[in-house]
Amino acid sequence: MLSFKYQLLLFLLICAGSRLSAQSHISPAAEAVFQQREDSMKVFAYNVINDSTPEGRFRADSQFIRSLVKALKIPYSFDYPFDSLQTISRLYAPDSSFRIFTWQFKKDNLFYLQEGAIQINQPDGSLKLFPLFDASMFTNNALDSVRTRLNWIGAIYYRIIKKTWEGRNYYTLLGFDDYSETSNKKWMEVLTFTPEGEPRFGGPFFSFQEDSVRKPTQFRFNIEYKKEIGTRFNYDPSLDMIVFDELISESNEPDKKDTYVPDGDFEAFQWKNGKWVHLQKGIFTEKLKDGDFPREAQILNDQGKANEAALEAQSEKNKKKTNPTHQ
Repeated sequence: MLSFKYQLLLFLLICAGSRLSAQSHISPAAEAVFQQREDSMKVFAYNVINDSTPEGRFRADSQFIRSLVKALKIPYSFDYPFDSLQTISRLYAPDSSFRIFTWQFKKDNLFYLQEGAIQINQPDGSLKLFPLFDASMFTNNALDSVRTRLNWIGAIYYRIIKKTWEGRNYYTLLGFDDYSETSNKKWMEVLTFTPEGEPRFGGPFFSFQEDSVRKPTQFRFNIEYKKEIGTRFNYDPSLDMIVFDELISESNEPDKKDTYVPDGDFEAFQWKNGKWVHLQKGIFTEKLKDGDFPREAQILNDQGKANEAALEAQSEKNKKKTNPTHQ
């Protein structure tokens, strides 16, 4: 069975990714077909996570992928939210130009594989889909390169932030990675599209020029921390920053990332001139009111439990703010 924290994470992903177009091209007959396909898909999606054997999880994963592609080939599938797929993250871009499906396949306690696909919003309702292939296990340094969909650094995405610079759109992705038996990661990277429409992940977008000790610009950013420890890593609209916990080794072993836990302080990134500029805690905390601290829209209360009213309100807000894409 899924752990409570992992179920909660997926629930937050679903709430953040809900979207219903105000002017959908899906007819009642087509919607019935979607619902029938979705009923089969949610069984496969559940078993990708919960089947007791690696063979069963692998088989369910293959069945889910085939079923998803068949469903997405139905015209105007972009308008169908697939809300019942509770182990699959489905995020729409803020401008509804695309959406991303991501999920996780676990072979064993030492092998985790993220999977995904980007669906482009096509005005004629046809399917334009980019499968994503996780190559993180084959790379020694994930922070130093631009990557294509064929060598993606996998994550289960829970937030997309759209920024612009000199007339170009930049989509920042925040994601969770059930990285190993003893540690988790959270990732931050920028997605762009080439003139031909191909997705590109990463670039020289993470600057540490304002730090007291400067570091080279990175192509993506992550934190790694002790398993089962909760960490904040999210966009705060009121600050217009991405805020995350500062981490320290609880055993004074800085080389062992699975000993890292929050120390009560915060760091942040702020979008400036086409880059995310890192703010150290001394600089960042000056921007907070006395006694205040960053929160993820109070989705969790102070006891770490789900704030149901906030979840429902956020879900409704996501639906209302979505602009119709088809006229």
